[in-house]
Amino acid sequence: MFRFEDPIYLYLLAVIPVLAVIRWLMIRQQKKRLRRFGDPELIKELMPDVSRFRPLVKFSILLLALVLLIVMLARPQFGTKISHEKRTGIETIIAMDISNSMLAEDVTPSRLDRSKMMVENLVDNFTNDKIGLIVFAGDAFIQLPITSDYVSAKMFLSSIDPSMMATQGTDIAAAISMASHSFTQQEGVGKAIIVITDGEDHEGGALDAAKEAKDRGHRVYVLGVGSPKGAPIPTGDGDYMKDNTGQTVMTGLNEEMCRQIAQAGGGAYIHVENNSSAQEKLDEELDKLAKKEISSTIYSDYDEQFQAVGILVLLLLIIEACLLEVKNPLLRNISLFKRKKVATVLALLLMAGTAAAQSDRQYVHQGNKQFRAGNYADAEVLYRKAIEKNPRNPQAVYNLGVALMKQQKDSAAIQQFMDAGKIETNPLRRAQSFHNAGVICQGKKMYGEAIDVYKEALRNNPADDETRYNLELCKRQQKQQQQQQKQDQQKQDQQKQEQKQEEKKEEQKQQQQQQQKQEQQMSRENAEQMLNAAMQEEKQTQQRMKKAQQQPNRRKLDKNW
Repeated sequence: MFRFEDPIYLYLLAVIPVLAVIRWLMIRQQKKRLRRFGDPELIKELMPDVSRFRPLVKFSILLLALVLLIVMLARPQFGTKISHEKRTGIETIIAMDISNSMLAEDVTPSRLDRSKMMVENLVDNFTNDKIGLIVFAGDAFIQLPITSDYVSAKMFLSSIDPSMMATQGTDIAAAISMASHSFTQQEGVGKAIIVITDGEDHEGGALDAAKEAKDRGHRVYVLGVGSPKGAPIPTGDGDYMKDNTGQTVMTGLNEEMCRQIAQAGGGAYIHVENNSSAQEKLDEELDKLAKKEISSTIYSDYDEQFQAVGILVLLLLIIEACLLEVKNPLLRNISLFKRKKVATVLALLLMAGTAAAQSDRQYVHQGNKQFRAGNYADAEVLYRKAIEKNPRNPQAVYNLGVALMKQQKDSAAIQQFMDAGKIETNPLRRAQSFHNAGVICQGKKMYGEAIDVYKEALRNNPADDETRYNLELCKRQQKQQQQQQKQDQQKQDQQKQEQKQEEKKEEQKQQQQQQQKQEQQMSRENAEQMLNAAMQEEKQTQQRMKKAQQQPNRRKLDKNW
């Protein structure tokens, strides 16, 4: 996004063609005077060092420097600038009905345009307050998270149109519920929900949503736009919207529904007509809310870029001063100022200066082209070159993370997204960086890390419902993972215990087998000992018998008494 902060200075560019015409007239007059002295070819031979194109080149350089100087005065802006302020005010979220029924023209110029005018006037009256914007029809979504940047609020407001909603209808309950969950967590600050609608609630549940918002400490104000009598809905081609039976649809303001919603939400109902009374009543109601000092982050999509233009102006002036109007005798054989080369030299000088001033952005731009073409590796190289030129370029760091993620280099991509979140100044882009890191961590089942980065993303963009959903899902997955890990640990412990029991049984079995072997061995040894003892005894007996046989016979003595 690019703009000029003071575009009125661009009218000075009208001086450029005037100066060019004056220069042309001066050259023409000079040629007439030269013709009075004689033949132009003869005069050219008499002035060998005079160059025809050097004065033209010097004038062109000065003219280009003047153009860039005017551009610099207009203050070109590009990029992002953040500022932090403390203000005393309230928080207001506007829920705007953009269903097709809001195109009815029973108020001037139409219900939707009248609503936009009211919101714009409301923003103009805000000084120290925060504002958010929600659009709804059959569904609701956040158009602008709550902020103190009124310029962005008006910018988003101008782009609102019923064609934004894929689902038509009127779901007031969804809008109130989303608004109630989109405030900051700061306590003691008056918080108001302003519902701008024609009261045709097709879904129901609006009263319950308003009561829930009231219980949270939020006031619900309803601005009823339109006439109770009803009006047709123009289709833009000169005809009016028709129902299924072919009858023209007549949409009217349901004031009773609007009053009930406002009463349930603790606020007030205000009927919007073709005057400023509704605006005054709304301002009075909002002034009743409690105000407290709140910390505001003011961010804009614009930052001053005149420095680069100033460098080019300085470079052109230096070149013009160094360039002589007459030919240099030392460079007589080098001709840079022929008619065909003048434009080329000026273009090269301009391109060189631009390349020197914004080389990192050029690398990012080239990398984006390669990325869109599907050449993620080439895009990675170009993004890394941009980071080498400017390590604080958040766009280059973020895009490098996306290119790495496309190549499934997840760990490196996480690091790049974390770095981008640290150096990014825009809270929405910072939140997106942390969100992407969380998605990768969640895909890798790194639920603890994913939860941390999702929380960081929500700190920067509390209204991001996708991040909030991923955070809750990640917490559930982490709980399931912990339960699964606990079950796995129990299974492992049980397996270890069973293994120990089996090892113990095996050990006992081995001990029994060893004991049996020992008993068998002992029985064999006893048998051998008994056999040896019997053989020894038999041998001794045989020896005694042999000795007895070898001794002489003796007289046997009997007893005589």
